[in-house]
Amino acid sequence: MKSFEEPSSKVWNLVMKSALDLGNFEMGILVYRQMRQLHVQHDSFTLPIVNQVYMMLGCDVRCAKMIHCLGTHLGFSPDLYFCNTLIDLYIKCGCTIVAHKLFDEIPLRDHVSWTSLISGYVNEGKLMQALELFTEMRRQLEPNFVTMITMLRACSSCWDANSGKQFHGYLLKQGFLIDSSVRNSLLQMYTNKGTIEDVENLFSDLGAVDIVSWNIFISFYSAVGDLEALVGKIRDMLREVAPTVQTLTLIASALSKLGSCCQGQELHCFATKTGLGDRILLTCLMDLYAKFGHLDDSVRVFTEVPCPTTLTWSTLMMGFMEHGQCDEAIRLFRQLQSAGVEPTANIIENLLDVCVDTGALHLGKEIHGYFFRNSPSNSAEKNSVLETAIMNMYMRCGSISSARHCFSMMVDKGVVVWTSMIEGLGTYGLGPEALEHFNQMLKEGIEPNPITFLSILSACSHAGLTHEGCKLLFEMKWRFGFNPDLNHYTCIVDLLGRSGKLKEALVVILKMAVCPDGRIWGALLSASRVYMDRKVGEYAVKRLVQLEPDNIGYQIVFSNMQASAERWDEVEELRSTVTWAHSNKAPGWSCIEVNGEIQGFVSGDRSHLDAGIIYELLGFLSGHMKDPDMYTVKLNFEQTND
Repeated sequence: MKSFEEPSSKVWNLVMKSALDLGNFEMGILVYRQMRQLHVQHDSFTLPIVNQVYMMLGCDVRCAKMIHCLGTHLGFSPDLYFCNTLIDLYIKCGCTIVAHKLFDEIPLRDHVSWTSLISGYVNEGKLMQALELFTEMRRQLEPNFVTMITMLRACSSCWDANSGKQFHGYLLKQGFLIDSSVRNSLLQMYTNKGTIEDVENLFSDLGAVDIVSWNIFISFYSAVGDLEALVGKIRDMLREVAPTVQTLTLIASALSKLGSCCQGQELHCFATKTGLGDRILLTCLMDLYAKFGHLDDSVRVFTEVPCPTTLTWSTLMMGFMEHGQCDEAIRLFRQLQSAGVEPTANIIENLLDVCVDTGALHLGKEIHGYFFRNSPSNSAEKNSVLETAIMNMYMRCGSISSARHCFSMMVDKGVVVWTSMIEGLGTYGLGPEALEHFNQMLKEGIEPNPITFLSILSACSHAGLTHEGCKLLFEMKWRFGFNPDLNHYTCIVDLLGRSGKLKEALVVILKMAVCPDGRIWGALLSASRVYMDRKVGEYAVKRLVQLEPDNIGYQIVFSNMQASAERWDEVEELRSTVTWAHSNKAPGWSCIEVNGEIQGFVSGDRSHLDAGIIYELLGFLSGHMKDPDMYTVKLNFEQTND
């Protein structure tokens, strides 16, 4: 600016327009403020440029009204260019009604005026107003291509077969289909709401289709879920047009969703040969390989990605997690930190899930420390979600004191936070403390939801708080207006069963308003075994056999009950069935963090270096945990030898 002695408004406009074109919107506003301070006279282009800058910045309606007042004061009210950009600004601020009022005040409106207002109503989902405005426009002015594209978006949202086809006929009659953008918008409308036959017919009728048309067509078949048809359309496309990298990205996403790794490998080869692979496409290919368990290929593609983004890192990390390779996910996180990449909230949440799955408390503390040092102060919602996830991680990894500390340090405790804390306390049998938190939550004016009641009922069940649990179920329905579902009733049955009230538990099942499933009958069966109530147990088993005939767990419990009653014929009959089913059962596994390393264990596996010591200690502990019921001990279903 210093190179001009007395810059005119044209020069100032040029500088603001350059800032707008370069995406430096804040600079554009600073230039305008300087222009105002120097009392430079505005011309008819100054305020429209300012309107465009504020549109990109996303200002509020107060700012739009200030510019409106300034324009009126400076005498630009009749200027069509100023009014059109101001209409756009009002619409961007969500004030379509104010924009419509300004529209009505314009003495001579053009295509931009009409189309901008129609677009505003379409964006807000007010489709009838958009259609009425379009009808009024046709009485005064013939729509242009841009107007028709806007109306096609409206038709796509409020599609019915007759109106859509009528509009199609209007486009054909008026000659709008000579424009490729209109043709593609029409195709998009049919793919959003029309039938496969409608889309196929239109695609063939359009004749001259470009790569955008093919992209829309491929996206449609991806949504339909017909892999064979999709592959056929891709081959047809390759014979007619050259795909872009966006096309290949669409195909990669479709193949990943529809389950075709072989075609994905072909696509990867094609992208490599044509040199079309960019960061987004390579990330999609990584996701495709990872979903089919080809993690080595996913890692190889990762190394080809130029300047990996957080999305790229997150995609590979999720692939490792989905296939149980949590140690690799942890290693990748450390690489991410070394590379100086800032992990997103999604990555941190996923890693906290890894900590829970593997019991990696030490890593969880590292993540907590990282979050404490780097959490953005301007993202309260994301911070609250991560704080809750960290608290849950501590609770599920057994560090209750750390979870309590996290809870006490949280400023904004919503119902999700309270519910998570109540659930965690209940898991460890701290029912009275969970009840204290529930009551404190009510005192602070936080309304519970059905999940909160599920958590507190479960806490009462684990702690044997029968009276309190039944009272809470009553309050849930009659004080807070929530109808208990099967999960709530299962907690109550488990609660009554643990306290020996089997008949009351059975009455709850028989009288509840929802159909019982295997879980609730299983809870009753477990309680009947503890209290040796064979009559209730036999009744529960009959229901379980009807609902889940292949569930061996319930049959084992009932077999042990029969053994306790010395009903050996029934025991032998059950054993022959369960032994066959047991042979197909996946082995159990668990893991624990020791000195910062994750130690994994699989049922029956003796490959660990300290297997001898581990099994010796396990045998010692198991001996002290055995039920003194000698019939069950003697039989023990011979599981240790099967």
